[in-house]
Amino acid sequence: MDTLDNMDWQGATGGAVQRQGAFELGGMSTENWMRVNLQNEKTISVILGNPPYNDSATLWGDGGANRAYPEIDRRIRDTYIKEGTAQRTHQYDMYKRFLRWASDRLDDDGVIAFITNRAYIDARQDDGFRKIAAQEFSDIYVMDLGSDVRRNPKISGTTHNVFGIQTGVAIGFFVREKAKLGKCGIHYAKREDAEIAVDKLAYLGKSDLGDIEFQDIKPDKHDNWLNQSNRDFDRLIVLADRKTKFAKTADDEQAMFRLFSNGVKTNRDDWVYDFDVHSLRNKALFFADTYNRLLDNNDHSYSPKIKWSRDLRNEFRRGRRIVYSEANRIHSLYRPFTLKHHFANFTMNDVLTRNHYEIFGSNLSQSNGIIAFSGIASSKPFSVLATDNLFGFDTLEKTQCLPLYRYTDDGERVSNITDWGLQRINAHYRKEFGDHFEEVVGGPAITAEDVFAYTYAVLHDPAYRHDYAVDLLREFPRLPLYHDWAAWVKMGRELLDLHINFERADPYPLERVDKVLSPSDSTPKPMLRANARDKERGEIHIDSDTVLRGVPADAWRYMLGNRSALEWVLDQYKEKKPRDPTIRERFNTYRFADYKEQVIDLLRRVCTVSVRTMDVVDGMAYWEDGYLIVFGDRDKHEWTMMGLQSLFSEQEDDEWLAEWASMPDIREEGE
Repeated sequence: MDTLDNMDWQGATGGAVQRQGAFELGGMSTENWMRVNLQNEKTISVILGNPPYNDSATLWGDGGANRAYPEIDRRIRDTYIKEGTAQRTHQYDMYKRFLRWASDRLDDDGVIAFITNRAYIDARQDDGFRKIAAQEFSDIYVMDLGSDVRRNPKISGTTHNVFGIQTGVAIGFFVREKAKLGKCGIHYAKREDAEIAVDKLAYLGKSDLGDIEFQDIKPDKHDNWLNQSNRDFDRLIVLADRKTKFAKTADDEQAMFRLFSNGVKTNRDDWVYDFDVHSLRNKALFFADTYNRLLDNNDHSYSPKIKWSRDLRNEFRRGRRIVYSEANRIHSLYRPFTLKHHFANFTMNDVLTRNHYEIFGSNLSQSNGIIAFSGIASSKPFSVLATDNLFGFDTLEKTQCLPLYRYTDDGERVSNITDWGLQRINAHYRKEFGDHFEEVVGGPAITAEDVFAYTYAVLHDPAYRHDYAVDLLREFPRLPLYHDWAAWVKMGRELLDLHINFERADPYPLERVDKVLSPSDSTPKPMLRANARDKERGEIHIDSDTVLRGVPADAWRYMLGNRSALEWVLDQYKEKKPRDPTIRERFNTYRFADYKEQVIDLLRRVCTVSVRTMDVVDGMAYWEDGYLIVFGDRDKHEWTMMGLQSLFSEQEDDEWLAEWASMPDIREEGE
């Protein structure tokens, strides 16, 4: 009998139920039934185990879920999911099921000792588990053996992980003393990721539990054990939330932006994006023709000639045809500073939703500005990038966006900044600036465009990213209200112009050095390389014939995630073998040589954008020898005369900004 099916007992947490006839349905013999029944009458004070490490993607992906455990899954719903905030399916993996079963089966006084996936220690989706575990146990001891290769690609599963796997590992001791429940102590110890598995195992082999130095942890109000939130973050203005997005009336709005959205998820990028418009057209026509012929023939074989997904199969079953139209061809921001032609057909793009049409109009081509930012649970540092194009979920990482405008069903463009948000900001700064308000903000009121620019500047602020680094991985950004409103609006406008109009930036004067070719020389080999040594020299190797020189060091500092803006361009224009077999065999027409001059021009412009971006950002704050040098006044509650920037002439304005930038606040890294 499967352990997880055996719930015919009453445990300390009250989780078990009586299920008449359950064993007979399982085909059990009378002898086995009596054995299990006898076992269920016993109290259990120690449970040891190494449950399976099933990944949620395996359980809940296109292939469907693993077998169901109705009773244990009900208990998970009533506990971990009910008290949590994240995606429900993540709680049904097998090790979480065993933890739930063991927690229910354990007596009033006892201990569970499990070797498991380490995710429950700090994963956002496990906040409900951490909350419930603290209620159901009196002490929890966690030995974090680390070595999650997906989080730290610099390590090797076979070398550093104690089981030689990709998933991080932890040993957990969950102690229950009935008399001490309600005051759970969380005790944590960690072995470093870089420590090799042999040394970790040797340490465990020679150590008793009492020998290990555990750190006592007090969970924060979000039930985080590690990487706890900056408590000030909750007092900042909410930029976007579901309550405001779906508010029926303005009175229900309590966020700065009404609409927010994921980027487009295609599930077939190779088919619907391309640098070449003719190649894109050929791919889309082939895909539509293949799909429609299968539909006409009622052929449910799902031919491997095209890329299928769960959503596309659902559309096929509904009988929805793919109609090719040139009107569906638009430009999208595929990756930072990389535009591609995009066949934005509703059926061929799995997640192309009403939100996207509300942002860019019924034909996805209306004018708008958006602030795209990396989403919740990203594995890379927080990043943000403005664009006026449709964008993908992977443009940054798990990309979300805040648009400046929305389009109604009638095509009318309306502000996406809520009345609640405008009223709150205007009220705040009217109180701060008093009689000087109109002089400071440059008009009778702060506008939606001002708020948009201010938001974009703040999201670039190194001090903001440093102070709220943990929070930005767990929830949407929030907005502090800095004293120096006008200065931040000005910086935001400059950054918006640089990033949205990157193709029109002045080319940076990089020196081009071409190899002298002989008649016998073949086609140059694409390189698109800028390794550490190249960066020190200020070089970009375009191909075996051409090098760009004079790249300033500051250009490499403009990072989006784990790559600089220049490196994003280099990566996207490399020749790569398509993953899709049909694309590889029929439509693999990309050759870098066809785009060489275009890429050189783009790199020069993005170099300018990078240098000027860092000029602006360095005026906010910058790192030097482990210290964050912070300029301007970050206090969020009192007004100072620095807010009077707009009172001065352009020359005085620059002098004022220089003075503003000369009064740093210094914070040590990790502070």
